[in-house]
Amino acid sequence: MPRWFAVDYIAFGSVMILVEVVGVRVEMPSNQPIILLKEMDGTRFLPIWVGAVEATAIAFAQQGVIPPRPLTHDLMKELVETLDGTLTAVHLTELREGVFYANLLLRNSANQEFVVSARPSDAIALALRTQSNILATEELFAEAGIEMPSEDASQANEEVERFREFLEQINPEDFAG
Repeated sequence: MPRWFAVDYIAFGSVMILVEVVGVRVEMPSNQPIILLKEMDGTRFLPIWVGAVEATAIAFAQQGVIPPRPLTHDLMKELVETLDGTLTAVHLTELREGVFYANLLLRNSANQEFVVSARPSDAIALALRTQSNILATEELFAEAGIEMPSEDASQANEEVERFREFLEQINPEDFAG
């Protein structure tokens, strides 16, 4: 499936920014899992708090773990493919009353497009399994993003690298309640 270039584009009236999943971590002292996203061509990060099950599903996908039986997101991927569909992208659209929202952009074999509302954690878990693009609105970054100034870029890159090393050492069981 073709990947979008790391440039902004307009979708549904909003500027969309391509992001990458840096990983999943656990915020202390609350033990709340967080998905950390980073804009591809920028210095902003977007943290999204998720549940333990969703964090595990995302960590599995990032680590290439194939469970003996399909998880919900594996099943969703199989359903889309069995119905001859494609997940073309995931759009992280807004933050309303402390809740993040996302849309799955799907296309079928007749080239019809569908937009399905989803929780960001489920959308991201599915996008990782299908190698689909994940994009966030500029408005979402403005509201919930964390800016890492360019003078802090090397420090931010070091922090991201330490975070990636942390991810390589954790097991999905670490997120079990």
